[in-house]
Amino acid sequence: MDDNFQKNIINDQPIGFFDSGVGGLTVLDKVKNILPNEKFIYFGDTLNMPYGEKSSDQLIEFAKRIFDFYESKSVKAVVMACNTTSAIVYEKLKNEYSFKIYPIIQSVSKVIASMQLDSIGIFATPATINSHCYSRELNKYSNARVIEISCPKWVKLVENSLITTEECKLALKEKLDEMMQYNPQKIVLGCTHYPYLKDELSKLLPNMEFIDPAIYFAEFIKNDLFLNGIQNKSNRTYPPEFYVSSDPDKFKIVGNMFYDFKDSKVSLVKFSV
Repeated sequence: MDDNFQKNIINDQPIGFFDSGVGGLTVLDKVKNILPNEKFIYFGDTLNMPYGEKSSDQLIEFAKRIFDFYESKSVKAVVMACNTTSAIVYEKLKNEYSFKIYPIIQSVSKVIASMQLDSIGIFATPATINSHCYSRELNKYSNARVIEISCPKWVKLVENSLITTEECKLALKEKLDEMMQYNPQKIVLGCTHYPYLKDELSKLLPNMEFIDPAIYFAEFIKNDLFLNGIQNKSNRTYPPEFYVSSDPDKFKIVGNMFYDFKDSKVSLVKFSV
């Protein structure tokens, strides 16, 4: 984890989250539950979703725009809730901004490695799999065999509310059959959209434990904020702010299936190119 951030951070500055769509809401929800007094801003880059099929140059360009947006919001930290950008973008941009940056893969790999497994399966987007970031990070702490399989259809199944359809079942079964040829002990859902599919995956493979990295990521963020003394010490609670790069109404409709927006407004942000 990079610590190259300004030491004059004010505790009550907000924390930014970003992902290509609704996936990062799984991370926001878990962090909000254990850090109820923080201020949160969420950005879903719905215009460019899905990230898993984009080139490295495109992902860096998207991330720079979002980081610049968060700099204008004076955040104290940005959570890269997206596995794909954690894999491709983090190392290239980690020293270019004044706020703390938390990448999901690098942050949780040490925890997953501590499970002392002989074999670990990874389901993730093509870009994440092609980067081999999970295997590289896990192998820093473990000798486990890492089986990496890309699932290019899964993000769209979630974003288009197709989770309970026969199309979804067939897409999940195809990848489970491929993965189980290697008999992993546990499977990491290496994209923030994939935990939304966990119930359907468990129906198809009830004896397998599917790991949601967001659970460990939330704890990591909490511990790191306290370690650096930049947690919000207020006793107040603040409603999160939500922004997207296209179609706020669709984002809220899909997101409401998994996250309680209450009366929160979702605002549109258009970046100049």
